[in-house]
Amino acid sequence: MTQKHISHPEGLPNCAAGHRARHIHDLRGRAAGGGHLVECACRSTSKSQEPEQALAEWRRINRPARSARSAPAPEVADNVVQFNLSLAEQPAGRKKAAGGAHGSR
Repeated sequence: MTQKHISHPEGLPNCAAGHRARHIHDLRGRAAGGGHLVECACRSTSKSQEPEQALAEWRRINRPARSARSAPAPEVADNVVQFNLSLAEQPAGRKKAAGGAHGSR
């Protein structure tokens, strides 16, 4: 038999579809396609000579999807004065600012 199942006491994370993962060591030489790989029913890692590389690749391709960040609340500036520059008629309840009679002779 050229393949050996390696069990991990802490277990391997399931794939994104929820399948159980297993670590396989193909005992053939590198030239013959041997090495370590982690696989499940729907996907597998590429074979590598180091078991840590195969485990790192498995964790990378099956990490949980990141949730999108919520947009930050807009900052309210308390030092900004906004003037009404609209050409539409002003509501009747507004008073005009006190001042000189510029342009009304």
